[in-house]
Amino acid sequence: MSEETELVYDTAKILAALPHRYPMLLVDRVASFSEEEIHAVKAVSFNEDFFQGHFPGRPIMPGVLQIEALAQAAGILAIESLGLAGTGKLVYFMAIEDAKFRNPVTPGNLLDLRAGFVQKRSRVCKFWGKASIGDKVTCEVNFTAMIADA
Repeated sequence: MSEETELVYDTAKILAALPHRYPMLLVDRVASFSEEEIHAVKAVSFNEDFFQGHFPGRPIMPGVLQIEALAQAAGILAIESLGLAGTGKLVYFMAIEDAKFRNPVTPGNLLDLRAGFVQKRSRVCKFWGKASIGDKVTCEVNFTAMIADA
């Protein structure tokens, strides 16, 4: 995995890598990854539960769920890069820093999720994350996560 690998990481592989399930599974596909970075996609549908109340008449994906989607993508990156697939290890949030929201995410958007390592250790990793729709950035964030037993 030293160079970027084209990877059709479909729903079945995502379900094997992450413990999240509907309605909290926010990664639909992994387009590519390397040892240091991942590119995943979330297809945003009007059928998402949160759109019923955020905001009726002008549905917008909550920023915290964009951060969660980035964290899930980073979780897949950590599991794959650190060789933890099949071990039952989980990746837990520890800190969220410098979150910025730039543009709204609405039903019908394909949300590109890019995340990478800032610091990689066996138990605690720091990541950067950027969500976008085409060339419009919707969210930027730095976060820290702990790798631990379930």
